Amino acid sequence: MPSTIRIVFFGTGGSWPSPERNVMSIGLQVDSEVLLFDCGEGTQRQIMHTHISFMKISKIFITHFHGDHFLGLAGLIQTMVLNERKEPLDIFGPPGTINMVTKYLSIGYYSLSFPVRIYELSSGDMMDFGDYIISVIRTRHPVPSLAYSFKEKDIPRIDREKAESLGLDSKTLEILRKEGKINYNGRDITIDEVAGGIRKGRKIVYSGDTAPFEEFVEFARDADVLIHEATTDSYLEEKTNKYGHSSARQAAEMAKLANVQKLMLVHISPRYRNPKPILDDARKIFPNTEVPLDLSEYLIKVRK
Repeated sequence: MPSTIRIVFFGTGGSWPSPERNVMSIGLQVDSEVLLFDCGEGTQRQIMHTHISFMKISKIFITHFHGDHFLGLAGLIQTMVLNERKEPLDIFGPPGTINMVTKYLSIGYYSLSFPVRIYELSSGDMMDFGDYIISVIRTRHPVPSLAYSFKEKDIPRIDREKAESLGLDSKTLEILRKEGKINYNGRDITIDEVAGGIRKGRKIVYSGDTAPFEEFVEFARDADVLIHEATTDSYLEEKTNKYGHSSARQAAEMAKLANVQKLMLVHISPRYRNPKPILDDARKIFPNTEVPLDLSEYLIKVRK
């Protein structure tokens, strides 16, 4: 189970960059691994203003191929090449991703120095990466678009008194937690002998671009953090929905229905120099709401 899960907001604006916000890109640091969700233009420079190393990015998840969500991808990968990266990079996205990314990465005179593996995902897909699972659902947007769920796996809690009575140290306990059964000093010991309940895994959901839809509520159910787009306040809600986006009020409704712990609003329209109208709309329905600033970070604590 990862000890540290941290969200880093590289870009929180929508459509085009503004003096206040770059376009969409969110990092999820899982111990030493970094997952990148969307990669709008300027993402690599935003990353350089944080403690995150772009060379630590192992996987990139693109929600869809509107420019504010992917135009930073070619530049980021070319910079990885110039820094002599050798480790593979996995890129995931909706149907059409292989053709789109392959063409985009062919721009310019450079050669890849590492494998770039591209995968297309469909609604309902789940990918097991060991300590965590990534799930996807198709969203309501004019082009093929996905929302992503990161779910850390549940693990047994260790009853320290039981463990000490068997003489098990912390290293042995971690092996037992992973294997479920070990032979220790000639005796077979199962995880049930030292278990003291279940530690629920942390869950982070990112909506990408979407108008509200009923199925998303279950997809985001019980998330520690829901990162949801809020392109406008409720005054422009009808127009916002017409173009496949959500208002802050609607994002808050999703958070409330899904019983999430915290709501973070992103994809803020450049029309808002001050996000107060968006924040006020959402907090009327879901008080534990924030509009994160670019380069802000949020540590996801282990569930009690």
